[in-house]
Amino acid sequence: GPAGAVNAKAKQPNSFIYRFTPANVGDLAQGGVLEALQVSGQDGQPIVFHAGAADADILSAAMHDLHTPGLEFRTRWVVVHDTARDGSATFDANAAAKAASATPFKRPENGLFRPGTGFRQFAFTETGDTNALSQANAGFGGYGGVFMLTQRRGPSAAEGTLRLVFAGDQAHTGFDNLAWWSKDRLAVVEDAGDTLHAQRNALDSGFLIDVDARSPAAVRFLAEGRDASATIDSALGAAATPGFQNEGDNEITGIHVSDGDP
Repeated sequence: GPAGAVNAKAKQPNSFIYRFTPANVGDLAQGGVLEALQVSGQDGQPIVFHAGAADADILSAAMHDLHTPGLEFRTRWVVVHDTARDGSATFDANAAAKAASATPFKRPENGLFRPGTGFRQFAFTETGDTNALSQANAGFGGYGGVFMLTQRRGPSAAEGTLRLVFAGDQAHTGFDNLAWWSKDRLAVVEDAGDTLHAQRNALDSGFLIDVDARSPAAVRFLAEGRDASATIDSALGAAATPGFQNEGDNEITGIHVSDGDP
């Protein structure tokens, strides 16, 4: 949701991490149980969304803690929708997650299970506000980052732990798609957007992050140059190219790691 007047350049955390358990793995049309991740803060209380309180949520102590490297949080899955109980009519998953007291994040974009962990570790990116003027940039998740969810009892476990692996900054933010480069190094690519591209005078990059390092460095392996084909739609007004949405985002859309074996 939009922020209030105080934090006009920041965004209220408004997205969720979901888990779906199908009633029949061979026929997803039969529905199943949809859950959302709930994170308990350092005070033991769930970190939740507060309607009409964007400014308070943006700069809450819990949001600061959640984006502090070195802290670990207890998690559990809360039921958002159960087809057997709630039926198969269309529903608003975002609203249902809020009603179930799930924990909101700043635009989680992509997630992957860590190789060799038996689906017990799951890394996901948080894109953030993609604005160098965001009031949440000073430790409240405005620059996003990379999180790791660990469920030692397995992928179906009800409880687990969450920690921030890497805290974004102006030079490393807008994290979007990711891929495991090795068992401990995660490759992430940016989608910082036009506003931040202009603010930092730099386009997007790809980085390698060692998820086990205490203070991991983001090692650049790809630097994007100006691509005329990607910015053909960025002109405004009469100069705009017909048929385009005038995004001009020039982003690294995705990344895939392969050993070449089909």
